[in-house]
Amino acid sequence: MEPIKVQSEGGLNVTLTIRLLMHGKEVGSIIGKKGETVKKMREDSGARINISEGNCPERIVTITGPTDAIFKAFAMIAYKFEEDIINSMSNSPATSKPPVTLRLVVPASQCGSLIGKGGSKIKEMRESTGAQVQVAGDMLPNSTERAVTISGAPEAIIQCVKQICVVMLEAYTIQGQYAIPHPDQLSKLHQLAMQQTPFNPLGQTTPAFPAAGLDASNQASTHELTIPNDLIGCIIGRQGTKINEIRQMSGAQIKIANAMEGSSERQITITGTPANISLAQYLINARFRDVAAMWNDPTSMTTS
Repeated sequence: MEPIKVQSEGGLNVTLTIRLLMHGKEVGSIIGKKGETVKKMREDSGARINISEGNCPERIVTITGPTDAIFKAFAMIAYKFEEDIINSMSNSPATSKPPVTLRLVVPASQCGSLIGKGGSKIKEMRESTGAQVQVAGDMLPNSTERAVTISGAPEAIIQCVKQICVVMLEAYTIQGQYAIPHPDQLSKLHQLAMQQTPFNPLGQTTPAFPAAGLDASNQASTHELTIPNDLIGCIIGRQGTKINEIRQMSGAQIKIANAMEGSSERQITITGTPANISLAQYLINARFRDVAAMWNDPTSMTTS
């Protein structure tokens, strides 16, 4: 399989997160014996691939990384599913090969862009890629997102995923290496972060990250968070990589107080415009969610 190399607009290779909804059998195929298949997919694609924990019939597979890594991971998944179909046909009287089908989980706020005015965008995707694309009319249970089903040959699916990524990127402002949400998208992102966080790391019963002040002036202000000592490491990351990433992505100044003797908590001070602060808070919460997903994913072979 030829490696897929994609550069986004302006030659930037931005970081994205795409999620898939999979049945248990599909998840088993992706994980492989002793987790070897997913380990190889991670290594060969360079993308982070996490699989939600649980015995429910459907699981969420989260793929994060630069766009080229995401496309490689999607290609591997699509070809693996095609291989499964071919193997199942060897024991079946069926003569026509059914298409590969993937289901993406997409924020409902972005589905309008995927469909386009009068269905023009989705029609264009179908015609240019040869894949079938359908956007669910209803949101997923207890969610603000919809399923987008793509079916066809692996090559058609990969081309379609590329086009969907481009549409999703159009909702963002590209800054440096990262795709930064526009301020008017932040409140939606905060709601999603709070809904999807499996535990409340800040010990608060009300939403920890209000999106207040996004339409206010751009004057600098300060916001403080209190985080348990045993969770501070996942925010800082190895040699400070994660906290520096959050600083770069949000544009906010972030200071972590030294550990106080006898205290089980650390103070984080975020300084910047309301939009900077809101984005920093969202990224911190997203970091907790990612780490929780890794704790819940027994197949995860990587550390962050």
